[in-house]
Amino acid sequence: MHPYQHPLFVNFMVYFNQNQDYFECHEVLEEYWKSLPNGDKKHPLTAYILLATGMYHWRRGNTAGASRTIRKALNRFQLSGREADLYGQEIDLLRLIKDAQNVVDRLEQNLPFEPFSIIVRSPKLAKLIDEASQTMELLPFGSDAIIHKHMLRDRSDILLERQNSVEKRKILNEEKKKGRRR
Repeated sequence: MHPYQHPLFVNFMVYFNQNQDYFECHEVLEEYWKSLPNGDKKHPLTAYILLATGMYHWRRGNTAGASRTIRKALNRFQLSGREADLYGQEIDLLRLIKDAQNVVDRLEQNLPFEPFSIIVRSPKLAKLIDEASQTMELLPFGSDAIIHKHMLRDRSDILLERQNSVEKRKILNEEKKKGRRR
């Protein structure tokens, strides 16, 4: 199976192209990327994660964050050799790069948010996307639930994880200090 035919990438495409739910784009692709062995931060999937994050920021008015993030995405889309052959098959990668560069240009000119779609070249991927879109429950296009999703979701698990991380660091720091005193 081609990496772009994975169900989580297919869901990403539905979210990106059909209702511009960039937050969900990030969530599903991060789950896919984290399931891969080695979790390489230079993996081509991370370019899509960054692109969706940048689009989310731009729509919400964070132009500095959007520009920085989409520039990182562009750097990661610059594939070579085998990766370019593999990841350029299913979608129009050159057009995607051009569209992402256009976003950076618009951001530099302080122009308003303007979405774009990722062009699918593979009939099989297009069919998978169409089938998935029939079964997925999508939030209404342009709704506050999409635009401000990170602010409206339940963050209790994230806050608990952060607190646990802070406590672990405190314990490690205390152990280091004790080790130095001996």
